[in-house]
Amino acid sequence: MALLDPPNRHLDGEGSVQVHLDPGLRIGKAKVFAVYGKGGIGKSTTSSNLSAAFSLLGHRVLQIGCDPKHDSTFTLTKRMMPTVIDVLESVEFHAEELRPEDYTFEGFNGVRCVEAGGPPAGTGCGGYVVGQTVKLLKQHHLLEDTDVVIFDVLGDVVCGGFAAPLQHAERALVVAANDFDSIFAMNRIVAAINAKAKNYDVRVAGVVANRSAATDEIDRFGEATGMKRLAHFPDLDAIRRSRLKKCTLFEMENSAEVELARAEYLRLAAQLWAGVDPLEAKPMKDRDIFDFLGFE
Repeated sequence: MALLDPPNRHLDGEGSVQVHLDPGLRIGKAKVFAVYGKGGIGKSTTSSNLSAAFSLLGHRVLQIGCDPKHDSTFTLTKRMMPTVIDVLESVEFHAEELRPEDYTFEGFNGVRCVEAGGPPAGTGCGGYVVGQTVKLLKQHHLLEDTDVVIFDVLGDVVCGGFAAPLQHAERALVVAANDFDSIFAMNRIVAAINAKAKNYDVRVAGVVANRSAATDEIDRFGEATGMKRLAHFPDLDAIRRSRLKKCTLFEMENSAEVELARAEYLRLAAQLWAGVDPLEAKPMKDRDIFDFLGFE
């Protein structure tokens, strides 16, 4: 990653100091998506099933998990993979000693999987880890034969490090349930995406409604801010069981609900591949979204 902003450079957001992307680390021709949302809302489930759907549509897919828990891709690989930070530490951070097979693993239907990991709690910046991961992938020419890259990003956006994937992405998706907490978080995430959009190509793509029977609050928020719902996945027991079975929905036993969810993921992947118009979403201030959500 590059150095911090010099004093005379336009910043990503008012009052912020952010790391800037080294031009040499641009991913290239692949379509790049970053998936955000409140912690525990189903970002990894969404990312992995979306990766599987893209692969089934014939695309070469790379999923990058950006969480120290390194649990983004296990439903694709059936294992907890070592992280980029783990393998770098094993060679005392001499990246030239690494081979692609040390940190990339093939998952369901050929999806290539990487777990970036993160520094120990309280000791470093997640943005550095994302930068080192992309640098390794480029050094080993692993992005040249990739059509789709999906960054699965941990929790809410709380600093420039967590927002680092937005420097690489073309579109950012937010996963949210039809409830107060995840919509409140979505509002702040949209603000972070808009801040990055001032200096980078990333734009808001829309919201994936997840774990919700209805979408009325999500849709009401969308009408007020300009957000658009891209897909809807109800709170299905099959999705819960797929995590326990360590597999994607596309490997679960057939049922009506599973077929509907698979079809929705395939539809979403096809829509994203065809191109999603950027949204001019305008998030609310915290106090305004607090007053807006809910009912008497």
